[in-house]
Amino acid sequence: HLSASLLRIGVGWLLGTAAGIAVGFAIGLSRLARSVGITFISALFPIPKIALLPLLILWLGIGEEPKIATIALGVFFSTAISVYSGVDAVPRNLVRMAQSFNVPFATIVRKVIWPGALPAILAGFRITASVALLLVVSAEMIGAQYGIGAFVLQAGNLMQTDQLLAGVVILSVFGLAVGKVIGWLETRLLHWR
Repeated sequence: HLSASLLRIGVGWLLGTAAGIAVGFAIGLSRLARSVGITFISALFPIPKIALLPLLILWLGIGEEPKIATIALGVFFSTAISVYSGVDAVPRNLVRMAQSFNVPFATIVRKVIWPGALPAILAGFRITASVALLLVVSAEMIGAQYGIGAFVLQAGNLMQTDQLLAGVVILSVFGLAVGKVIGWLETRLLHWR
């Protein structure tokens, strides 16, 4: 049960995070991308991603793809918002100072903007990990035979409170483990703070 859920979370989180980082940086660095991206995110972010699962099943078929896509969509929007906010919060005087020394734009992004935005990005990762966990449980309750969500739903339907509590404890432990990993990443990547 747990391995299916972890695989779904891992793949969905990675896809959503990669796309969210790319879009968040584009929105933070480009006026054109900002005008289009903010409108797009503002329009689609409020939609509950689990409500899209039946539509994704129609488009992608029955299997792992709709569940992974649901997780990726949920993670994408939160990641894009946290990355954009982090990039936008980088002090502009640091960017202007680097530009005054004719530092190439790619180096400014790598040496000034990325480190300045990293605290907000990692804070966003904490949120997206929780979003991924919520969405995998919901998606598995709706359309899966295996996984922690299906296990919890079955235990609840059969009034097996011991198994239901075991599922809840597993979810809690997983959330705690992810929090520890992100805390470790923060100490490693933000050692300069």
